[in-house]
Amino acid sequence: MTKKVFSLDTQPGIQRDGTIFDATCYADGLWVRFQRGRPRKIGGYRAIVTDAHGYSRGMYVNSVDGNNQVFNGYDEGLEVVNIDNDGIGSGINQFTFTGPLLTLNTLVGGSGYVNGSYTLVPLTGGAGSGAKASITVAGGAVTVVTITSYGNDYVVGNTLSASNANLGGSGSGFSIVVATITTFTANDLNLWQFDSSYDAQGSGNQLLVAHAGLNLAQIDATAVSPVLAGSIAGLTLSPLVDSTGTTPTGDIIEVSGGVVVLHPYIFVYGDNGLIKNCVAGDPYDWNGADSNETNVASTKIVKGLPVRGGSNAPSGLFWALDSLIRVSYSPTTITVGATSSTFYWRYDIVSSQSSILSSQSVIEYDGVYYWCGSDRFLLYNGTVKEIPNTFNQNYFFDNLNYAQRQKVYANKVPRFGEIWWFFPSGDSEECNDAIIYNVRENVWYDVGEALGASRSAGYFSQVFHYPINAGTIKTTQDVLFSASIATTNASANITIAPNNLVAVGQLVISASLPANSVINTIVATLASPTAVSGVSGASTIVVSSATGILRNQAVTGTGIGVGAVVTVIAGTTITLSVVNSATVSGALSFAGLTVTLSKVATATTIETATFNTVADLITLWQHEIGTDEVVATESNAIESYFETSDLGWVQGGPSQSSAVGDNFWLRLERVEPDFIQTGEMTFRVTGRSFAQSEDVTSDPYTFDSDTGKIDMREQRREIRLIFKSNVQGGNYQMGRVLLSATVGDVRP
Repeated sequence: MTKKVFSLDTQPGIQRDGTIFDATCYADGLWVRFQRGRPRKIGGYRAIVTDAHGYSRGMYVNSVDGNNQVFNGYDEGLEVVNIDNDGIGSGINQFTFTGPLLTLNTLVGGSGYVNGSYTLVPLTGGAGSGAKASITVAGGAVTVVTITSYGNDYVVGNTLSASNANLGGSGSGFSIVVATITTFTANDLNLWQFDSSYDAQGSGNQLLVAHAGLNLAQIDATAVSPVLAGSIAGLTLSPLVDSTGTTPTGDIIEVSGGVVVLHPYIFVYGDNGLIKNCVAGDPYDWNGADSNETNVASTKIVKGLPVRGGSNAPSGLFWALDSLIRVSYSPTTITVGATSSTFYWRYDIVSSQSSILSSQSVIEYDGVYYWCGSDRFLLYNGTVKEIPNTFNQNYFFDNLNYAQRQKVYANKVPRFGEIWWFFPSGDSEECNDAIIYNVRENVWYDVGEALGASRSAGYFSQVFHYPINAGTIKTTQDVLFSASIATTNASANITIAPNNLVAVGQLVISASLPANSVINTIVATLASPTAVSGVSGASTIVVSSATGILRNQAVTGTGIGVGAVVTVIAGTTITLSVVNSATVSGALSFAGLTVTLSKVATATTIETATFNTVADLITLWQHEIGTDEVVATESNAIESYFETSDLGWVQGGPSQSSAVGDNFWLRLERVEPDFIQTGEMTFRVTGRSFAQSEDVTSDPYTFDSDTGKIDMREQRREIRLIFKSNVQGGNYQMGRVLLSATVGDVRP
């Protein structure tokens, strides 16, 4: 039979469901996407920071004046990384959590106060404000303090008092300590939701609004936690409290579901279909005319997002466990007799028979909302519809670790028309794979459990034009080196001899330091005592003071031998590593480092410390940049490959599928690559005699951007090609690959 030249024309997408022989799309792939119907490598990723805390359980990005604030919520707190538009930043800053008073202790009654009972007494001092108490004075001293108004912004350990003007007009010495506050609580179940809102009625600040719900293990968990807010440019968050307006209740805003901003309103939501909003522009007024609280479904509300471009503004969508609700600002005045009432909000049930897999699985793409249901994929574009998925729906739901369903999260890459759902596959407890719906191409594919899918949270590109995702590989605590240090009681500064191994971020462990003492800054310093004695040929000197002197420090001065280093310190007698070259006199220089730690020392001493890596840190990655995995100056290749559908004569040949094919083997004699390509690539020929037979795979054939053709003699009855890139800097986009094939010399 005459040799034929075919154009490789496998259909876009990776079909995991069904059999390979039955598929007309690509049979397998790793870190590959589709554009214009052709496969191309997914972009690389670069580390923004390698010392973020994790696992990340929620991310948010705010961009102002070329600065991008990357907020990372984790089980024990919240931190922010400030980066420029290239992803270059200046380190990590931790948030402090303040809040309303909860309990007090360590009462010091003072003396000279007027006996009696006093109500609504303002408490003074501390970091917060607004707290009031009922106070009892007996025998001239305060004996009972009962909180009546909890205030806000207090910190555990604050010492409070009250003016004697409110306690009969005389007396002094009364104090009481803040024991606990209502605020964020560290918990392994914390799952964060973020938004931002302008405080038009109060501070005039743009606020970061955050909620750490106890939802990670169960999407229907009912435990409530406070909704937090604070200046988005600051590092402090406090619970929202109904503390302004005409009739403030002082109630803390606590819910089990989450928070969303439908500008200029903050909405919170939770159990039994609860949806609640503040007054327009005032996050601290929750009982004014246009605020509202209602239960619109029988199950918990788990997610809210604003609806853009609707006829009613503001408006939003809220996902209950079994429903989708649209909320719209629609002031309506109803008059009954002489009484008129205005209702500001309309609640419409869009669907009462829906589902949602994870509160993190919803994402908007160009005004259409996409999410994972408990057993299918759904969208809302005015009505709720199922997204047909014949590619990998079974692959996703059959392999999903359903016990970790709340860790499924959505991200998007609009540059390529993609919506990504990261998910934990098999018995993995963290996301290790991702499936992708390409809205533009209307196809599905997955990343094949590539390393770039091992992520726990993310945020899509907007002003900062790279998607950001948090890694799932935690650091371990390892000893780097040991060194002599000098500590001073109640000081955060320690001294150490010159050492090129010491670095910011290391954990320092010794008897006189508290646990988790981390290096914040390093400054070169000199100890400069006066020599009291030291004779030529001796290896000891006596100095006026040994403060700041440590073993291994370099010593210079009149009479000191060349290369002298401190070996022993006994009081003010110093033993050197070399003998004195002459009589030692005058001021000496002992070179060292002053290291500032995150915690203060508990003793004044010289001792040996170990310098360690910090455990449980993760990497924050910017995706879709370059072609490799890049950490600092280290670059690693990212493997990417794709495998075609069956191309044999029984399928109709390499260019088309046919219901009736020729029952011959296909002999592949030449491949003519057509790639936009960087770096070497390989391809292998694989296939089998029958659909249930074992594959036979060839050795790899290598080609680069200058390769015109590759000749071979490979034959299979059902034949497939596997193209791979796995070199540093490697990249590709496939064009129209030509195959020269004839009938093989084997018949079934």
